[in-house]
Amino acid sequence: MKVTALIAGATLMVAGLLTVTPAQAAPTTGTSGPCGYTKTPDEPPARPVSLPPDPAHTPDKGVVKVVVATNQGPMLLSLDRAKAPCTVQSFLHLAKSRFYDFTTCHRLTLYPTLKVLQCGDPSGTGEGGPGYSYKDELPTDLPNWPGDTTGTRKVYARGTLAMANAGPNTNGSQFFLVFADSRLRPDYTVFGSVDRLGLKTLDKVAAAGTVISADNPDNLDGPPVRKTDILIARSLGSR
Repeated sequence: MKVTALIAGATLMVAGLLTVTPAQAAPTTGTSGPCGYTKTPDEPPARPVSLPPDPAHTPDKGVVKVVVATNQGPMLLSLDRAKAPCTVQSFLHLAKSRFYDFTTCHRLTLYPTLKVLQCGDPSGTGEGGPGYSYKDELPTDLPNWPGDTTGTRKVYARGTLAMANAGPNTNGSQFFLVFADSRLRPDYTVFGSVDRLGLKTLDKVAAAGTVISADNPDNLDGPPVRKTDILIARSLGSR
């Protein structure tokens, strides 16, 4: 999932944030349920994994807790089935399949209006995924960004857990964790939240900044200096 961002002057304009270049060839096979998880032959899985279960009725009630142990500290995620049932179904399948275990969160952004840590690619490059895609479940209740009279920029609040994508209906395995209120178009599926202890972990990672390079001379967008590895991601069950 290759991520790109366009910055015009001091204003952040997101063009394919946390994204991957879409496959050129149309997927050929997938599940027959309502979520329609679809294989992406031109983007094979970064780590072997099957398609998620896709029952006739996707569970759409309750909150599922997922513990994410990292080398920088723990995070407890609350996945909201009502907000994004297909996304939660996929995330739980990947966690159960150990797809996220021993992976590196490859991107930290520190722009004034975009502060997130992006994870979920076993290749650690920002280009890898699970070998399938599925539909968006976009939020409709996000508040407008203060001062935005157009209503097109929304607040992805601190503690939000959302999916990265490469455009409409291209969700895979990459996700991002918001550690400070961020301004985005409502084009990214929100499927849960990060707990207070997890935010403390994210704050620690963010405070150390990003790795300076020719592609990141301003210390605003790159791999975190505090290399952040997901050691395990496991469901604790629903409530």
